[in-house]
Amino acid sequence: MAKKDSSVKRTVVCYLISGGITALAGFLIYYLALPAINVHSAGFWAYLLFLGIILATAHSLTKEIILKNEISVVGKKSASWFGTAIGVTISGIALLALVIGGIASAKMFHAKTYAGIINVQEADFEKDMPETTSVTNIALMDTESARIIGNRTLGSLSQVVSQYTVNDHYSQINYQNTPKKVTILEYADFFKWIENRGNGIPGYVMVDPVGNSANYVEFSKPVKYAESGRFGDDLERKLRFSYPTKIFGGMYFEVDDSGNPYYIVSCMQAHAGLFGAMDVAEVILFNPVDGSSQIYDVKDVPSWVDIVYDGDLASEKYNWYGKLSGGFWNSVIGNKNCKMTTDDYGYIVIDDDVWYFTGVTSVTSDESNIGFIITNARTGEYRFYKVGGAEEYSAMGAAQGEVQEKGYVASFPSLVNIAGQATYIMVLKDTGGLVKLYALVNVEQYGIVATGATQAEAIAAYRKLLARNGVEGVGGENDMPLAEITVAEVRLAIMNNATIVYITAEDGTVFKGSLVEDESYMLIREGDAIAIRYDDTDIDGLKQIRSWSRK
Repeated sequence: MAKKDSSVKRTVVCYLISGGITALAGFLIYYLALPAINVHSAGFWAYLLFLGIILATAHSLTKEIILKNEISVVGKKSASWFGTAIGVTISGIALLALVIGGIASAKMFHAKTYAGIINVQEADFEKDMPETTSVTNIALMDTESARIIGNRTLGSLSQVVSQYTVNDHYSQINYQNTPKKVTILEYADFFKWIENRGNGIPGYVMVDPVGNSANYVEFSKPVKYAESGRFGDDLERKLRFSYPTKIFGGMYFEVDDSGNPYYIVSCMQAHAGLFGAMDVAEVILFNPVDGSSQIYDVKDVPSWVDIVYDGDLASEKYNWYGKLSGGFWNSVIGNKNCKMTTDDYGYIVIDDDVWYFTGVTSVTSDESNIGFIITNARTGEYRFYKVGGAEEYSAMGAAQGEVQEKGYVASFPSLVNIAGQATYIMVLKDTGGLVKLYALVNVEQYGIVATGATQAEAIAAYRKLLARNGVEGVGGENDMPLAEITVAEVRLAIMNNATIVYITAEDGTVFKGSLVEDESYMLIREGDAIAIRYDDTDIDGLKQIRSWSRK
């Protein structure tokens, strides 16, 4: 009897130890991997799969070590089988959920659901995008260039550069009706976190993608929760413990119009099967200063928020719509009316919202677009514009070809309306990633390419090319304003390897022109009476000279 009681006790100890090992391992895995406790999360089922394996393995090994030769063979096998069976069952259920749930969520079985995630309205390009004279609402600078400028800005701040680094991810926001790229500082490493966690993260970097400049901005109160925080200071861990069942999508740093920091966290929901057709259902606004947060339905998100849907998700959802509207097999075999986005996207600010721009091409086409879409990054609204022409990479190649001797590389373009013409606008960068020139390429006639050291010069040169090519609605130089002045001062400056002449009239008005376009500017002297044809496209307020003559 005593021997039987001893065997029972040892069996109980076996279960307690294997259960304890599983519980400890489960906590550590959860603490590190942070899966959502949600049946629509593949990470949740993977977590259960590992737990089942750990339980089965721990029970078998513990049984062999502790109960070896202590109970009858029958008892040992029975106890071992029961404990291992629990672990194997858990793993089996999780594995089946991953495999069967993945198959059942496939586009093959839910093509209409995937295609119906979004509604796309066909819109009028000229109506939605008024004619551009100066570009102030488009973030032409890409993230790579923003990183270079942002790092240089931080490098000039000796008090923070040794302890912090700049987060590589920049969020595109509309700050006080102006496009900006923002990113937060991070602890440089684990030891810097230990040393500085009491002080928190002091500020962020704001980049002006139009003016090619950056500023370091200090928070009124330091940030406690960050991506580089450890243990309880880790941003995602804090969010997971606050919202254990939510499936997190994008997580973007933004500041409101008063400069207060927030993380905008998208929460996803499956619409097809167990894991398929994931889309944003709710949004968490998380305050990283004090850890407070609030969750909103998508339709109720405050208007100052800019990024709810990221650009990759916006493009993916359009591709579901474009490829699957005619059914799954049509997307595989027939391809009738199937269309898709190009490989990248740009940004435009319209009515205080950030929109993604990307071209739309037929799945069987390789170098032309049938139109383009813009997607509201906050509301998820889609608009399609039927404007055929060159796809973005062809336009980028055309722009690079204009200055091929310099070896500049074009950024992914955005879109503007110039004289009713859909026009790609982009920057050309040197090998160091810095902006050197601006370029405009006509969407329908991508042989019409203009470049300039400033946006104004590029736009003015482009308008001149449109006029020369007889594009309707574009006037020639005789339609530009005329100023008759007496020259008070003439100055020269070199910008981006181009010589610029600045002519100041006696009334203080300043005109500028490029010697690359017209070397005759060198003949103008102080005191000369001249007539100037000009336009006002320059964002710095100067008037761009298009032609001149003596009075």
